[in-house]
Amino acid sequence: MTKNKTTYQALIIDDEPDLLELLDLTLLRMGVEVTKASTVAEALSALATKQFHLCLTDMRLPDGEGLQVVEHIQKKGLDVPIAVITAFGSADNAVAALKAGAFDYLSKPVSLEHLRTLIKSALNVDAVKTVSTSKTCSSNPVSTTLLGNSPAIAQAKQLIERVSKSLAPVYITGESGSGKERAARMIHCLSARSNQPFVAVNCGAIPENLMESEFFGYKKGAFTGATEDREGFFQAANGGTIFLDEVADLPLAMQVKLLRVIQEKKVRPLGMTQELPVDVRVISATHQNLANCVEEGRFRQDLFYRLNVISIRMPSLREMRDDVFSITETILHRLADGYPSGVPLLSASAKTALLKYDFPGNVRELENVLERALALCDGKQIEAEDLQLTPSQESIGEDNSSFFGDKWPLQDYLDRVEKEAILEALQKTRFNRTAAAKLLGITFRAMRYRMERLGLNEPENN
Repeated sequence: MTKNKTTYQALIIDDEPDLLELLDLTLLRMGVEVTKASTVAEALSALATKQFHLCLTDMRLPDGEGLQVVEHIQKKGLDVPIAVITAFGSADNAVAALKAGAFDYLSKPVSLEHLRTLIKSALNVDAVKTVSTSKTCSSNPVSTTLLGNSPAIAQAKQLIERVSKSLAPVYITGESGSGKERAARMIHCLSARSNQPFVAVNCGAIPENLMESEFFGYKKGAFTGATEDREGFFQAANGGTIFLDEVADLPLAMQVKLLRVIQEKKVRPLGMTQELPVDVRVISATHQNLANCVEEGRFRQDLFYRLNVISIRMPSLREMRDDVFSITETILHRLADGYPSGVPLLSASAKTALLKYDFPGNVRELENVLERALALCDGKQIEAEDLQLTPSQESIGEDNSSFFGDKWPLQDYLDRVEKEAILEALQKTRFNRTAAAKLLGITFRAMRYRMERLGLNEPENN
């Protein structure tokens, strides 16, 4: 579909004449031609006979709901970004629309500023298709590449491609080192925001007393030491994407402020009385079970629902066993680039060691292992001893009788016995953790702690 300044077409659906007129005038002034509809039936008829670049729909219509239009567009595979207009305070409706496939929403009374920002974003949704690379995404293409072709990672890649066209918040789960930040960068680089900033923030690495100034910035003189104005993370990411890694580590007070920014799309730097608008897509991630954090009162439920509109789970390397060698080869070629002796081969013993190893640190750990092996090998071939994978960690594919016969070091042996007992209890109780804890004679809290310590991450309940 070819686009230019005079051929944008928008479908707006609302049964309130005044709001319909406001939307019509705003779009026309921005060079967008408008087709109006006041019912679901009229909207579906228009979609069947004409191509559109944007669709705006009210949630409540005389003959149905705007969600029906959203679902129709998704079901038919129409390349039409759609935004919904919700009544003030109807957060549940907004979340439902985003999950159904809407890329954004507007709250009544409609803010013209938000409306214009939304329109500009929507009409650039396909821009990434005509731009091969961008300033943000071409500097380090490796950081936006997810390695592997097994079903688990293939499913994650497909979902990443789908959500990249949306503006909805994305929540990425997965173990440490499984590639959550790479997934976030990939979403950004496949989106219409690819030539805008991508700001990654490790929420667990910022002192609590500095969080507000780091996230939202400050004005000169706001506090002792504030000698000049400074932008926060959200202002730095304006127009682009902010990635909040380890979001579960945010203190409750900061969670309240973050929720307001996401809802209002405005920030107030320290020392300022007025708020500043920001246009930022939020992607968050954590290795913890955020639903459990909500149950325990460590994470706000309303913020959880705002962040967890679209959920992507990054698989562990243990779930991608068939990809271990191909990923290894790719990493080796990157790490050995420029080496006079070229890329060393993997010996049979090295391949066996890699296949047996459990990789608790996932792909990140594999990179570290290979970097060390390159330094230790003879330059032509990597042997098992160059990998330095300890026998106590090589758990997959071994004979359990000999594996558990090795009682040294003692802590490793005890951890293996404990892990085996917990897994057996979980299997007997069909993975009911409360029942398994009772069977083992320990409290639920002790059960959860032991599972986390041993790397037995239970499935996310999102």
